[in-house]
Amino acid sequence: MIGQPIGKGRPRFTRQGRAYTPTKTRDYEKRLAAIASDKMVELELDPIAVPCKVHVLAQFEVPKSWSRKRTEAAWRAEVFPGRPDIDNVIKIALDALNGVMFEDDAQVYQVGATKKYGDPMILITIEWEDATTES
Repeated sequence: MIGQPIGKGRPRFTRQGRAYTPTKTRDYEKRLAAIASDKMVELELDPIAVPCKVHVLAQFEVPKSWSRKRTEAAWRAEVFPGRPDIDNVIKIALDALNGVMFEDDAQVYQVGATKKYGDPMILITIEWEDATTES
């Protein structure tokens, strides 16, 4: 998905003590899920029902306030983004794809993630063994 990746926001609480997901997080998850759903329809795939591996590439825009030297270092991958934390980027990606690309995120047995500067986007790759293939 094109655009600045965000991390999963912490739950917020009402005065009555009920927990809710922040609007920014909820909206981002819905956008990711919609794009994933469109891709699944395009490829004529059902949600994956077998164990799978996931890799998340999160590219962030280089801050405009940075010097030319620091900007060039970011593009050469000598400087890496700080926030959001990579685990929160993974969480939002898995939660968005839950029930869309795989039946349940409990099926994910391996996760990899890369966070760097570049054209802002999030790219999620899923690998699985085809259950119809016989050895």
